[in-house]
Amino acid sequence: MSIIEQALAFEQKKISLRSTDERIHVSREVKSLILNLNEIYKENRDQSIMDLMKRLTAIKRKAESRLKMHVTI
Repeated sequence: MSIIEQALAFEQKKISLRSTDERIHVSREVKSLILNLNEIYKENRDQSIMDLMKRLTAIKRKAESRLKMHVTI
């Protein structure tokens, strides 16, 4: 399965982000997908890849913002 197909499958997957462990896992997985997509984007500058990276970044930000809310100092 190509990176683009993996990213599209991840985007379609239902994510609840209920547990801290799940938020961390989602954040790491999305980061890996985005970095791999970025390497592909550097080669051919396809706008659809950039749009996919933006959508994945929104998912990553949502997971990370929920992680930060539960951190106590």
